[in-house]
Amino acid sequence: MTDQRYDRMMVLLHWLLALGLISQLGLGLWMEGIPKEPPGERAAWFNLHKSIGMVLGLFILWRMGWRVTHSVPADLPDTPGWQQTAAKLNHGLMYVFMLALPLSGFLGSSFSQYPVKFFGMPLPRLWEPVPEVKSVLSEVHEFTAFALLALLALHLLAVCWHVAVKRDGLLQRMSWRNSDT
Repeated sequence: MTDQRYDRMMVLLHWLLALGLISQLGLGLWMEGIPKEPPGERAAWFNLHKSIGMVLGLFILWRMGWRVTHSVPADLPDTPGWQQTAAKLNHGLMYVFMLALPLSGFLGSSFSQYPVKFFGMPLPRLWEPVPEVKSVLSEVHEFTAFALLALLALHLLAVCWHVAVKRDGLLQRMSWRNSDT
């Protein structure tokens, strides 16, 4: 098992975003089935989803900044080059989609006819509603959500493989209890 671990902040941000993003993805899928009548219920759930998305967007930026400014453990030894490349590509794409998801959601919402609310507080309108732009950004948001789900599934499969087959200590690198201070 390797002694190389992520620092506590990276571990905290990893698990906070994992929980938040998976919850948001599930909530987003569930919300699509909420009927538009009676008025208000659907809007309340969408506004909650948007508010949580804005908070997660800030955490994503924080994580990206932390990742750029702090060292991370080296690649696991005895891992073939193609697997290291695949892992780096998957992580890179997850960062791209983690950033694109709240950004496309926020921008799409800001081009809609409805005000963007942050936990009930209306935010200033940035521009006039443009239904065509809102529609395109909604498509981007939906595509990004499904792409991120696929990348997360691949990420989880790789973790399971490392834990169950390779038994190389990969999961301990992202453990709070074992992380460096």
